[in-house]
Amino acid sequence: MITGAQFDRTYRSGEKFNEANLEEHEMEYLYFDGENYCFMNTSTYTQDFLTADQVGDAKNFLKENTTCSLLFFDDRPIGITLPFFVELKIVSAEPWAKGDTAAGSTKPVILETGFTIQVPPFINEGEVIRVDTRTGNYVERVK
Repeated sequence: MITGAQFDRTYRSGEKFNEANLEEHEMEYLYFDGENYCFMNTSTYTQDFLTADQVGDAKNFLKENTTCSLLFFDDRPIGITLPFFVELKIVSAEPWAKGDTAAGSTKPVILETGFTIQVPPFINEGEVIRVDTRTGNYVERVK
């Protein structure tokens, strides 16, 4: 569970396994220190750290104060579950030229987390959009 290593083993029928000591806690993302992501338990105020490998693609949607669930194995954090939707600000987008209205057209934009996604051409820099964290797709513009 901790290292993520996979291996093949053969077991006899009737063998029993100990149940894994897994817990999930609601945590708030605080900051990235260059190597680790810091999360604070919202009920006990203790802080735990995940490595970039443990966070994985979730880093594309993490901004300060995002509440998410951390999975713990034997009191050690091993994984993260994000909310289904997050609201992120667009920091870079090419302007939309009137007349560029091909059906289904999109343009790339860069979000405040540094992640690049495709959005409809009418979305502009500085706007806040809702993104589906499961697919990484644009959902809607936030008013």
